[in-house]
Amino acid sequence: MNKRVSIIGCGRVGTAIAVYSTKAGYAVAGLASRTVASAEKTRQVAGAGQVHEDASSAVMAGDIVFITTPDDAIESVCASLSDGCREKLSGKIVYHCSGALSSAILSSAKKWGASTGSIHPLQSFAPYTLDQSSPFKGINISVEGDEPAVVLGKTMVHGLGANAFSIPTKAKTLYHAAAVVASNYLVTLEDFAIQLLKSADLEPDTAYKILEPLIQGTLTNIKNRGAIEALTGPVARGDVEIVERHLEDIDEYLPDYSLLYRILGRYTLDLAHRKGELSEGSVAEMKKVLASS
Repeated sequence: MNKRVSIIGCGRVGTAIAVYSTKAGYAVAGLASRTVASAEKTRQVAGAGQVHEDASSAVMAGDIVFITTPDDAIESVCASLSDGCREKLSGKIVYHCSGALSSAILSSAKKWGASTGSIHPLQSFAPYTLDQSSPFKGINISVEGDEPAVVLGKTMVHGLGANAFSIPTKAKTLYHAAAVVASNYLVTLEDFAIQLLKSADLEPDTAYKILEPLIQGTLTNIKNRGAIEALTGPVARGDVEIVERHLEDIDEYLPDYSLLYRILGRYTLDLAHRKGELSEGSVAEMKKVLASS
């Protein structure tokens, strides 16, 4: 590849990039982290790279620079590195790996001639182990930034065995919000369902086993048919009586979840309305039932 990679921040993501970019044919050159010990550990597992106590020296060793620090440190770390390297950044490409933040926070590097971008894997990273399979294989990774950063970023992503897609810089926060809703809030919803079954005297492990085929089937239907066509249930059918009964029991046994059920029901009703199978009268009646008490 003849491209040298420097990594600033040798945590889980930085270490994964060091290990698997090496396997993909990139030369890991400079490594720096909050502690020398952390950078040294990454060097050992990657089998490549030189540890630098001075992060600016690590930056100068590479053509491609990944700032893989915690999100709240990326901008200040980039500013510090830019101040230390200045004109020497010209021609380099600087990335961060935050999902929520865009490449705009790397403006201090761009000022000195670097191309800037963000590469965000839609994946959670465990601590690296020698026997693990690649956390990048087959996953989706967003690439955002200026044109040189996007072009090279997609090439690197494909080299890691992942799928690349690009998003506009201005859309980065909405993209991250979508990931939060799809992942974090799905966990919250399934816990809500488990709490309902616990109130029906089922143990949590049993409750999940009961729900799992339904969850997997729903995800498959969304994948194959789309969200609107996958929608089923009493709200989609306009079954006001069933929804009223749900709310009566939730209000009695799990009142803290009553508002959540009503809010979800109202948005589900909108989805059902778009499906076109409910009359205006049914929609109006269901809205009354789902109104906050």
